Amino acid sequence: MSEERPLKPLLIERPEAANAPTPADAPPVPEFGDEGAAVRLPRPRGSTLSRLSGWAFGLLFTFVLSVAAWDFVTGLLSRSSLLGTVAMLVVGFAVLMALALAVRELAGFARIARIDALRGKAEAAAAAGDVREARAVVEGVERLLSGRPELDPARQRLAARGAEQFDADGLLGLAEQELLAPLDQAARREVEAAVRQVATVTALVPLALADVATALYANLRMIRRIAALYGGRAGTLGSLRLMRGVFGHLLATGALAAGDDLIHSVAGGGLLSKISRRFGEGVVNGALTARIGVAAMEVCRPLPFRAAPKPKVSNLVTRALAGLFDTTPKES
Repeated sequence: MSEERPLKPLLIERPEAANAPTPADAPPVPEFGDEGAAVRLPRPRGSTLSRLSGWAFGLLFTFVLSVAAWDFVTGLLSRSSLLGTVAMLVVGFAVLMALALAVRELAGFARIARIDALRGKAEAAAAAGDVREARAVVEGVERLLSGRPELDPARQRLAARGAEQFDADGLLGLAEQELLAPLDQAARREVEAAVRQVATVTALVPLALADVATALYANLRMIRRIAALYGGRAGTLGSLRLMRGVFGHLLATGALAAGDDLIHSVAGGGLLSKISRRFGEGVVNGALTARIGVAAMEVCRPLPFRAAPKPKVSNLVTRALAGLFDTTPKES
């Protein structure tokens, strides 16, 4: 018997198939110009009428308050010279304190604007590779942190090694590692402390709105301390300005929402199913506080994160909650 050969498919080549078009011959996708581009809405600005109205109401309130204080003092002077003198001194002291607070707020706004300008110049110098502009930015950062004696060794090392840098990226990276690395570590500790406080109060205090009040207070204090670390000390209005900038940065980067990926990265796979709902809320609120802390570091830092790694939310929350939640897996 002859051995049967296995059947093989029969391939018939068509002569016109050699010249058939291939996917590589397909025309590229057309790029739309300005006609097909999405329309970008301009950023809304306050109208002139709104600004004038604010100035008018502020002047009216100041005038009414001044007239009331004047009537109060003159009325006391007509009744008793001693009481009128005391009232005049008290009103004068209050006016001086108001002026001092206004000067402090203006100085805080000036420092915040100075930090924003330094960060913008650093990004422009790095993009253009301008060494001269980078040296000017480094000198500005040194002047900003001149009141920090603990950074004197870092400034000496920067002065010794800065002359060897001939490119903008290297000089800015050296300044970031020498001057801002210790401040980054201190800012991380501030974020971890705020995360720990918010998570603990949320998990252990059953009072309504207690977690909201604690989170607001802890976040505002954390932002103020981070700003003070980087040289941007601000008053009450300056802190509100910083908080608005931080939340604007969060909305711009899309990092405000905390999803399941963040919960699993922080608390582990099945941890939240084994603990109570309050502890799970504490982890989520702590993660949101950590996100706000990272955004505050980016807003208050005079140099952007380039050479130094940006802190991760999961690492901050894990370090902050290491003593509160046992995230290590147990052996079966």
